[in-house]
Amino acid sequence: MVLSRASSENDDSIHSTFASRYVRTSLPRFRMPDTFIPKEAAYQIISDELMLDGNPRLNLASFVTTWMEPECDKLIMSAINKNYVDMDEYPVCWEKFARYFEVELKEVKLSDGYYVMDPRKAVEMVDENTICVAAILGSTLNGEFEDVKLLNDLLAEKNKETGWDTPIHVDAASGGFVAPFIYPELEWDFRLPLVKSINVSGHKYGLVYAGIGWVIWRSKEDLPDELIFHINYLGADQPTFTLNFSKGSSQIIAQYYQLIRLGFEGYKSIMENCRDNAEILKEGLEKTGRFNIVSKDVGVPLVAFSLKNNSCHSEFEISDMLRRFGWIVPAYTMPPDAQHVTVLRVVIREDFSRTLAERLVNDIEKVLLELDTLPARVNAKLATSSADEGKADAVAAYKKNAIDVQGEVTAAWEKFVLDRKKTSGVC
Repeated sequence: MVLSRASSENDDSIHSTFASRYVRTSLPRFRMPDTFIPKEAAYQIISDELMLDGNPRLNLASFVTTWMEPECDKLIMSAINKNYVDMDEYPVCWEKFARYFEVELKEVKLSDGYYVMDPRKAVEMVDENTICVAAILGSTLNGEFEDVKLLNDLLAEKNKETGWDTPIHVDAASGGFVAPFIYPELEWDFRLPLVKSINVSGHKYGLVYAGIGWVIWRSKEDLPDELIFHINYLGADQPTFTLNFSKGSSQIIAQYYQLIRLGFEGYKSIMENCRDNAEILKEGLEKTGRFNIVSKDVGVPLVAFSLKNNSCHSEFEISDMLRRFGWIVPAYTMPPDAQHVTVLRVVIREDFSRTLAERLVNDIEKVLLELDTLPARVNAKLATSSADEGKADAVAAYKKNAIDVQGEVTAAWEKFVLDRKKTSGVC
């Protein structure tokens, strides 16, 4: 990650060379504009700025490849929206950080109905060796915002009592581009004195393809200078704070395009639309009468839900069968101490329309109907049967029933597969 600093130039706005054709007003240089501008104007402004960059092929200081065959360029463009790391689910980054840097990770356990960090329990775990308390603005489990304001107040009291200076880091990877636009009154950022740093992923609700994210600090003093490396072997001093060095510029350019193209008004409109579509999906699932909604109304636009009765069929079966319709809807168990809860989750992005929400509900209903026609899971029937058995002769009968049930399940699935082969359609 290259460290960026605000320039002290007198000119604090950007003017397009061809402004009269698209937009008459200049854009602020160091903040998001209030309103959106035409896409042609955003393209032209950035294109003009990029003219001042050096030609990469004439940069003889770098070992990095600066040319590839046009056919490969086409392949890159066709795969630009694919996430190499994981198509289905994101890994938990805090666990990786703790392992790689040998940091003791203290995790607040969850409980039934409360699937985010409890600020009171978190502050109780703080000691003199605590680096920081990390709050997540937009849980990957159910999209809920953790209460950063309460955490700040409780931690401030503990710091005052102990003389410590434990700060807060806000992991706003998902919620950093959501909360400012549709929940502006929510205090989670630098309005809280103990929040010293915030990270955000531009490739989530920043509306850019995978590969862009950053972290910002409250002040220069909050980032120790000994952690910054100064690189000058390419001809100029460049401060850097990262584990790698070379990185393509395309996602950064794309993020800049979205910021000036959409402005505050544009992002607000998109986030409101995502929230509304999440509500449509939630209402459709509730109408089936089969699901409990686990996600909250205030949070990242997503819908997390679980079966009211999963004694016969599970959320994992629904996830697996939805793939036949083209949907990738992950199913997962909650972390300790709520691991007995299994959840399905749908993330609502800009390109997920109301029509798609209605279609997904319709396909889920088809899956439920198919599951209802199949025998219940063998384990569930065996458990029910075993509860009523108590004698030796009953055990023999129980084993026979188990074989019968297994045969029933096999026959049903064989019929199901044959029926599917006879019909055309999505599979």
